[in-house]
Amino acid sequence: MEDSNGAEIKAPPPVHRRPPRPRGGGFTPEGFVAALRRRLSSGAAVAARASFAADSGDESGPPEPSSSHRRRDSSGDTSSAGGPGDFTAFSFRAAAPVHWKAKESPLSSDAIFKQSHAGLFNLCIVVLVAVNGRLIIENLMKYGLLIRAGFWFNSTSLRDWPLLMCCLSLPAFPLGAFSVEQLASRNVITDAVATCLHIILTTAEIVYPVLVILMCDSAVVSGFLLMFIACIVWLKLVSFAHTNHDIRQLTISGKKVDNAPSTADMDNLQAPTLGSLIYFMMAPTLCYQPSYPRTENVRKGWLIRQIILYLIFTGIQGFIIEQYINPIVVNSQHPLKGGLLNAVETVLRLSLPNVYLWLCMFYCFFHLWLNILAEILRFGDREFYKDWWNAKTIDEYWRKWNMPVHKWIVRHIYFPCMRSGISKEVAVFVSFFVSAVLHEVNLLPLPPFT
Repeated sequence: MEDSNGAEIKAPPPVHRRPPRPRGGGFTPEGFVAALRRRLSSGAAVAARASFAADSGDESGPPEPSSSHRRRDSSGDTSSAGGPGDFTAFSFRAAAPVHWKAKESPLSSDAIFKQSHAGLFNLCIVVLVAVNGRLIIENLMKYGLLIRAGFWFNSTSLRDWPLLMCCLSLPAFPLGAFSVEQLASRNVITDAVATCLHIILTTAEIVYPVLVILMCDSAVVSGFLLMFIACIVWLKLVSFAHTNHDIRQLTISGKKVDNAPSTADMDNLQAPTLGSLIYFMMAPTLCYQPSYPRTENVRKGWLIRQIILYLIFTGIQGFIIEQYINPIVVNSQHPLKGGLLNAVETVLRLSLPNVYLWLCMFYCFFHLWLNILAEILRFGDREFYKDWWNAKTIDEYWRKWNMPVHKWIVRHIYFPCMRSGISKEVAVFVSFFVSAVLHEVNLLPLPPFT
């Protein structure tokens, strides 16, 4: 460009100039390494060293490299080339040692219990789900869907009015026991007469449902529920009568009841109220006492979730019985015809679905149903079971898996036998005998496979 005199006019310099290119080739890897090393040296090295020590199980870490392993970058900075926290941690020379401490394999006998096996546990769960999923699909392809409502609620269930009338008449026995206690507390009848009346009431309460079930061709669910409720009422009546009898005896002798508020409350403990009896008959416990620990409120959301889980696991139990147990039993009515191996194979085939059924039953009743009742009634003591899965002996298992029955037997069978002078071995035998009889009575409505 020229002006009016013909002189050349130079363009003004640009506002944003391009930075001058450094001499020596511009960007160099050494300069980038040095800059990044300075950036990481502010604290990342310490964190990386701690992570390395945690992963390797050695707090000391690998040995520091010697001066021959140090390198100098283009800016003149000198840093370690072998430390795990340095940027150049992976630049060990071939001569650098990688084994610096004696260590055990994770699955060796000395180190197996020092390791976390959460991953192996998850793998076992995946394998268990896969194997059982395949068995379910195989069973459905072989037999189809075998769930029949008639096995549980047959056409005569609606006409099982004797069972219904028997169930509706069971509350009359607790009312009779309450009347006996009221008469005994007012000294209208003697303690011996009250004991005889309680024996008559409890015996009639358990014999009446048995006779009704034997005389009526009832459905499985109807008969089982009636007998189950009758056994629970019988256990509660025995506890109610025994506890009040013991309180009367302690009141006469002037002794203090264990865990009672004070001696002055003995008169109130002597005469149970109708409200305390009704609460006891509905509470998830078999042992009577005048008062129980209570929670402050009812968690409605938690209660709804437990009810949903209860319905789901109840359906799973029915599926296992109909789809697995019944076909195996029906198809193996004469297992001895095929020899001993055939009988063993049948037992093994039944073992797996029975284990699943038992686990579902335990979770459905002892955890879900009893907690539902406890939440509705604000019942505080919810130790319905202990860690029976960690039991080392059969005796420990029986003490932990059914706490309501265990507490009842210890309180009303075992210790009374011990106080009466019976040896410990006989007391244990009597306790197990009573428990076995009660469990067999519960199975009375189930149809035999003949």
